[in-house]
Amino acid sequence: MLDYSEPVAKLIDEFKRLPGIGSKSAQRLAFYIMRRPEAEVERFAETLREVKSRIVFCSACNNLTDVDPCLYCSNVKRDRSIICVVEEPYNLVAVEKTRSYRGLYHILHGSLSPMRGIGPDELMIKNLLTRLRPENNDGIEVKEIIIATNPTTEGEATANYLARLIKPIGVYVSRIAMGMPVGSDLEFVDEVTMDRALANRHAM
Repeated sequence: MLDYSEPVAKLIDEFKRLPGIGSKSAQRLAFYIMRRPEAEVERFAETLREVKSRIVFCSACNNLTDVDPCLYCSNVKRDRSIICVVEEPYNLVAVEKTRSYRGLYHILHGSLSPMRGIGPDELMIKNLLTRLRPENNDGIEVKEIIIATNPTTEGEATANYLARLIKPIGVYVSRIAMGMPVGSDLEFVDEVTMDRALANRHAM
């Protein structure tokens, strides 16, 4: 970044740290920010600070929330006997769009990936096992765990690991049907495909 002054180079470097942002995209974002009015930039910076200071992990499902427990876990109308396990918070949104699933969620915040050094201890699995005990689930027995990890190599490895972990406990474990292309991401799946995938889930 020798072509730019130090503050600009630092801003470009910070944008490059974001996932999916390369050098050219980082430069475009940096120059876009510099062209915006100061009040707009201040509002953007304040929004970032607010997110970092107010957003926490839900103590039950690990969802990102500003109230604990989150809106899903605290909703008494949801079926507490079913838990849908997803990789990321935005995967939860994809399932919710179907309007057909009324159970609870559990967010792992990632998937198993030995190549990237991500093992079971790096994922939020421990408190999932805790939730399977009725005393930790408002006295309700969990009857089914739906594994809705992405249909990728990492997602499949995570699904298989969870199935091996949970099935001996005696809880029914199902996997969403692959009503979507292998290698795709739940974030980009339309409502109809996601609804069919949930409806055609199968035992593991």
